[in-house]
Amino acid sequence: MPGAAFLADDRVTLRTVERDDCAFITEHRNRERVRRPFAWPYPANEAEMTEYFENVICDDDSVHLLICDDDEPVGFVSVSVEDERTRWGDLGVWVVPEQWGEGYATAAAELVIDYSFTERNLHRLLARPLATNESSARVWEKLGFTHEGTLREQEFDGGEYVDMHYYGLLEDEWLDGDG
Repeated sequence: MPGAAFLADDRVTLRTVERDDCAFITEHRNRERVRRPFAWPYPANEAEMTEYFENVICDDDSVHLLICDDDEPVGFVSVSVEDERTRWGDLGVWVVPEQWGEGYATAAAELVIDYSFTERNLHRLLARPLATNESSARVWEKLGFTHEGTLREQEFDGGEYVDMHYYGLLEDEWLDGDG
């Protein structure tokens, strides 16, 4: 069962990741429909995910949470603090394919964005979907992110080079807007 509730609204609960959750993360991180949009070309076993849990999830300034509907995990969201001096973070989210289109990614991202600006004192958030991941781009645009640029042929996916879009959101855009 996922860990303690950390953030919640009427749609999702974001819970801490516990060692037992490594099986869920391993299972879904290896699924083609989850890993391909993130350009994760290598398989990962549960031992590697447990090592990731111990060395990254439990031991850095980033925030990693399971997206849950009630107590059932349906995805993963994280914000990695990339630069303490300029206060920016890299935001990522994935949802199991069976739950795509249900609003979980948007709801989870919205909670983490608000947390990042109001509690972590970040100034800027960045999201980097592949150009082939139109659903992810829609999530960021819906949440007020601005398309700031494209790195052409940045990743290799499905036998071809694909572009990566950069979306950014500033603290005042969120706090002064609808966030």
